[in-house]
Amino acid sequence: MQSQMQSSSSPAVEKQNWRIWWQLTRPHTLTAGFVPVLLGTALAIQLTDIHLGLFFAMLLASLLIQAATNMFNEYYDFKRGLDNEQSVGIGGAIVRHGIHPSTVMAIALGLYGISLLLGVYICMNSSWWLAAIGLVCMAAGYLYTGGPFPIAYTPFGEITAGFFMGLLIILISFYIQTGTITSTSVLIAIPITILVGAILLANNIRDLDGDKEFGRKTLAILLGRKKAIYLLACMFIFAYGWVFGLIITEKASIWTMIVILSAPKAIKATKGFLGKTAPVQMMPAMKATAQTNTIFGLLLSIGLFLGYFL
Repeated sequence: MQSQMQSSSSPAVEKQNWRIWWQLTRPHTLTAGFVPVLLGTALAIQLTDIHLGLFFAMLLASLLIQAATNMFNEYYDFKRGLDNEQSVGIGGAIVRHGIHPSTVMAIALGLYGISLLLGVYICMNSSWWLAAIGLVCMAAGYLYTGGPFPIAYTPFGEITAGFFMGLLIILISFYIQTGTITSTSVLIAIPITILVGAILLANNIRDLDGDKEFGRKTLAILLGRKKAIYLLACMFIFAYGWVFGLIITEKASIWTMIVILSAPKAIKATKGFLGKTAPVQMMPAMKATAQTNTIFGLLLSIGLFLGYFL
């Protein structure tokens, strides 16, 4: 018994425990949390000095909301019988590691609580109107898989994710620094909005067969696998084309053209889905889609910085 107790507290076991909690956040999706904040701040630096406290508060709140949303997903997919030990792309804390579902829910609500405190700080230093917007964003994160009519079961998951975790986060990040919203900030937010939606579409392409069995009506299911992959490719093309359009119309600096360096990831993501049907075979394509959003967003932010300083 003593040896078992010592073994349970060994560094190897503790490291494994931390890995379980880390995987529960679904880290490959967290880019959808920090890229919009970075981009909104990059836009703001052209108009004002950056308030670092607000930047880090917004960044942390966005990441915590994204992580909590993933935990709600884990909880409700388990409750509805979607997840099992063989499920791909999940944290697996409940079905693989025996974490009690109520613990996962409690942690998710705790992350929301911290986000609310961060939101109070942000509102105190900007506008209390943001409190209502923030609460709507948090509600959308919960209702994606929670509630009687989960958004994840409908064709509107991509639009919802793109709007709340892309467009709104970018504009809030811009607003808390500048106190205003400009047409340029909206226009430059569009490609990231599309790419955040693409992450959800890639997820739904991977899970298409399993989701269909459980009665989901995702966009990927309604279109069919082949057309959904074509749509994913079109979303990538649209995102790059939009940036070039902004450059041509002089709404963005020529430096933002460096987003093209992320194109190989988009191509890898698209090709990675072609001819695949098993979820585990499509995981590299799913990750490449998330990486496209990350690299594209970072490069777009760098391009904005270079356009301002050079």
